[in-house]
Amino acid sequence: MGISNRDEMVEKGEIALEEMNKSSKKLIEDQEEEEKREVDESVDESVERIFEKVEVPSWQRQLTVRAFLVSLLLGIMFSFIVMKLNLTTGIIPSLNVAAGLLGYFFVKTWTTFLDKSGMLKQPFTRQENTVIQTCVVATSGIAFSGGFGSYLFGMSSTVADQSKEDNYMNNIKNPSLGWMIGFLFVVSFLGLFSVVPLRKIMVIDFKLTYPSGTATAHLINSFHTPQGAKLAKKQVRALGKFFSFSFLWGFFQWFFTSGDNCGFSSFPTFGLQAFQNRFYFDFSATYVGVGMICPYIINISLLVGAILSWGIMWPLIEKKEGDWYPAGLGPSNLHGIQGYRVFIAIAMILGDGLYNFFKVLGRTIFGLYQQFCNRDNRDVLPLANSPSPVTPSISFNDQRRTKLFLEDRIPTWFAVGGYVAIAAISAATLPHIFSQLKWYYVLVIYVFAPALAFCNAYGCGLTDWSLASTYGKLAIFTIGAWAGAAHGGVLAGLAACGVMMNIVSTASDLMQDFKTGYMTLASPRSMFVSQVIGTAMGCVISPCVFWLFYNAFPDLGKTTSKYPAPFALVYRNISILGVQGFSALPDNCLTLCFVFFAAAIIINSGRDILGKKWSWLIPLPMAMAIPFYLGSYFAIDMCVGSLILFVWEKTNKAKADAFGPAVASGLICGDGIWTLPSSILALAGVNPPICMKFLSSGTNTKVDTFLGS
Repeated sequence: MGISNRDEMVEKGEIALEEMNKSSKKLIEDQEEEEKREVDESVDESVERIFEKVEVPSWQRQLTVRAFLVSLLLGIMFSFIVMKLNLTTGIIPSLNVAAGLLGYFFVKTWTTFLDKSGMLKQPFTRQENTVIQTCVVATSGIAFSGGFGSYLFGMSSTVADQSKEDNYMNNIKNPSLGWMIGFLFVVSFLGLFSVVPLRKIMVIDFKLTYPSGTATAHLINSFHTPQGAKLAKKQVRALGKFFSFSFLWGFFQWFFTSGDNCGFSSFPTFGLQAFQNRFYFDFSATYVGVGMICPYIINISLLVGAILSWGIMWPLIEKKEGDWYPAGLGPSNLHGIQGYRVFIAIAMILGDGLYNFFKVLGRTIFGLYQQFCNRDNRDVLPLANSPSPVTPSISFNDQRRTKLFLEDRIPTWFAVGGYVAIAAISAATLPHIFSQLKWYYVLVIYVFAPALAFCNAYGCGLTDWSLASTYGKLAIFTIGAWAGAAHGGVLAGLAACGVMMNIVSTASDLMQDFKTGYMTLASPRSMFVSQVIGTAMGCVISPCVFWLFYNAFPDLGKTTSKYPAPFALVYRNISILGVQGFSALPDNCLTLCFVFFAAAIIINSGRDILGKKWSWLIPLPMAMAIPFYLGSYFAIDMCVGSLILFVWEKTNKAKADAFGPAVASGLICGDGIWTLPSSILALAGVNPPICMKFLSSGTNTKVDTFLGS
């Protein structure tokens, strides 16, 4: 008994000691967190103190001619970059850093020159810098939300011929410059009006983070301090250096691409057998740059997906040819191996999208519940035009920002009237562009769109995730099934996807810009006007850029093309599934789709359960799904980019953090801009002079024998 009691006392003492250690550790962690928070607050507090004596220009003076001229030039450049990425991998990194840097560089150079000559009338301000960044991102954003690599191109006969399902003429609409520009002008502005009345609620009352908008604001604020200006010049120099290298590298590679599978992009890095299974490094500066910007987990997930699909699954399924699917169908037939590649990828994308949709929706509802419970017993929900008293308890930053943010109000009647007017025009116009999309389909979308735009904008403020493509896929299923296969349901679903995606995407983008403007003291009116002008530019520039690609590369959209537009086929087949059901799937494909759909949900759940500490060990299902259809060549390039950044961070982290995004942006911009002269050369009929091709020794012997004879 004595020993037992003593052991029990020792055990209790150990437990008590462990609890004390935990409490002490928790106290220390809390103190460290509090100290860090105080440091962050003091740094943040100093921002507006630095600019306290700098006059804030009126919203009209923030909208300068030079700002929009620079935005036009950068918008064209960035549209080429986004379009190229759209038509190759579909992965679009954030280009805000490059937009802010280049906008700062061009206008600062111009104003410095005018200042030295004594002709400068208006100095370059951070508000004008914000206007440029907003306009450029709005312009290039249309290249993504316009669906040139997804739903819009998915309507074409090029993509329809690959799906072999529902290829009636009422389910096909080939690209044409006129109707594409008209369609974008009709649908791209509604999202801007849908969330304007909620700007005060989102930014001031709910204090949503909007991580990308906040990061952009910090970047622009830093540019306009003396120390930040010096760093910005060095960053621009680094961007320009790697821009030149990337452009010249693209030009050099062009000389060796006179034919299919020619050039450095077809170099069998890991052997010919691996090359046939799309495992190779294709020497693309764009993908290396994208890999430097994307988080490590994205690039690793892409590589894991490539190994799982092209390294394991597809070789095994190909052995079932003649059993699971008919032999001799060809590599692009959806009733053959291509069906497994496309539909399993769709299953993972849908599983990941639906999981994140309900996750963000749940966080949105919970966040709203907390906001309403903690609104200081106010009886009325604050509206955009209602005054917000500035209390002495808030920081100097917030006092100044809130005051200026509420001065230039955008009237609620203007936003509501604009939404109703554009919705009426759109409902009357869209059926003339797409006869399959009836006016009442459009009306139903516009009734529900403001609520969905709010959910997307709020969720983006919490998580920095825009689920525009998920909302678009929901529209595909609902409108496509409503229309039915006999009445052009495939095309109606794709068009409805475009309408929904543009609304919810531009709504979250505008709210991000409002957050950036709030933190840089840019007027909400100048942000709104800049977004409208940038969107209008994009509605013209993006279709013209796509039209250039479409005419310069006749094999655009095919699996063997340099620009396969993978998501175009994915979106079309999602529409076919919504209209036709599962009859389009080859044998055993449905079972595999259910397995990977469930796997996407389970993997995401595991990531959330384990938390940030361990979730980096688990790949992202959405990223894993992309190589299922495309192969691993771009994943290998992106992993090389990650490796470069990783080694750079290990050797000099401060320099990597400061110049990594600039170097990556230079690589992306240079290679992206090379597509403009290469497209012009292709249109002019100028072909590369050399074909550099890699053959096995046996094939090479046969070629030599043939040529010798």
